[in-house]
Amino acid sequence: MQHKIGIVGLGVMGHNLALNIERHGFAVAGYDLDPDKTRALMAGPAAGKNITGADSPAALMALLEKPRRVLMMVPAGAPVDSAISHLKGQLAPGDILIDGGNSFFLDTERRSKELEATGVNYIGAGISGGEEGALWGPSIMPGGQRQAWEATAAIFRAIAAKAEDGQACVAYMGPGGAGHYVKMVHNGIEYGDMQLIAETYDVLHRGLGMSAAELAELFDEWNTGELKSYLIEITADILKHIDSETGAPLVDVIMDEAAQKGTGKWASQNALDVGAPIPTINAAVESRILSSLRPQRLTASRILHGPKPEYKGERERLIEAARQALYASKITSYAQGLGLLRIASDEYRYDLNISEIARIWRAGCIIQAQLLRDITAAFTRQPALVNLLLDEALRHEVESRQEAWRLLVQAAVGMGIPVMALGASLAYFDAYRSERLPANLTQAQRDYFGAHTYRRVDREGVFHTEWTTNRAGA
Repeated sequence: MQHKIGIVGLGVMGHNLALNIERHGFAVAGYDLDPDKTRALMAGPAAGKNITGADSPAALMALLEKPRRVLMMVPAGAPVDSAISHLKGQLAPGDILIDGGNSFFLDTERRSKELEATGVNYIGAGISGGEEGALWGPSIMPGGQRQAWEATAAIFRAIAAKAEDGQACVAYMGPGGAGHYVKMVHNGIEYGDMQLIAETYDVLHRGLGMSAAELAELFDEWNTGELKSYLIEITADILKHIDSETGAPLVDVIMDEAAQKGTGKWASQNALDVGAPIPTINAAVESRILSSLRPQRLTASRILHGPKPEYKGERERLIEAARQALYASKITSYAQGLGLLRIASDEYRYDLNISEIARIWRAGCIIQAQLLRDITAAFTRQPALVNLLLDEALRHEVESRQEAWRLLVQAAVGMGIPVMALGASLAYFDAYRSERLPANLTQAQRDYFGAHTYRRVDREGVFHTEWTTNRAGA
């Protein structure tokens, strides 16, 4: 029997995807450098299913129908290059190699060109949803040659998460590294969203003294309204969890150090390269870095003093302000991430469909949220929309929450509670809506010390001033 697809890398993600694919009627062949993983899959969850284990790349290829489709589920970076090298001698022109990991998009571009020269098609597929998503339906963001997408589309559409309207949360993103680029930005938005939630929790926990149980109840309530999302849902679950050893809320005994695998950092770095402002995502990345400086923070906490984190105002007013500020910040953060996608689409000639991207994020992925329905609708109404904040409906949602948004940020600053992402979101909103920014002074400074020239508001042309010979009073 010829198998529809092969999977290389049978760790948790790989073997869950194998089970998902088989459940939807496609025969799967699996291979791992570690034969124990192959044996564990075949003797365990794959027993009695239409999944066959292979003990070598040659044996794997012999099991597959042509053109052969091979999905690699290995860690990003050097392991992907190693896997390609391991498989390349067995691949023939027309075969399709798929990288389902979190690879950097420029690495995907390079690999795609190298393999295309040998006639092998290459897909970089961003897959979001974690272990559960892999098993029951992730959001999938494939990019590469269109003919390769068309040859794998039936499988991807079958295994992808389904939104409320039944649509599969997968779509062709574009050529080259487009799929992994979109996944990178997805993860950047994820970083921002998580940090916004963490800061909101911090203001209410430290500023109002709300317990984990009280906050769990609040987040459960928020998850029934406009903030309904996967991340709000799991936040409520986390806050309910009691540590079996101490009897305390588990969240209270977890070390305040947030690690990162690099995708958020890549988004920040690339945004600087293409000239896209994403301050909320940047703040989230920087907050994780700051969290890792725990020994320094412990020292600083003993010698650097600030106000007591205690809110003097009306308790219920701050709680409501937190809800509204979180939602407004969330919209602003999405505006930044989707703005980055639009700029990058032009820079890399990906021809990204922003409405389609928002659509496939509605289920299966970490950032799935009710808000994405409104975002999808906004880009459906105006496909050329340059910024989410210019959509009439979403503009109203943000503007109507300004008073609460400012109240929360001001309260946090007054209490000395850091709100790097909430504050950056509000500052982005204020900067974007400003007709005039102080960049006129910045450009004048650049011209003063470096003769970098400037333009004027009252007439066309490029100008330079000899500042030292034109001082006031000289």
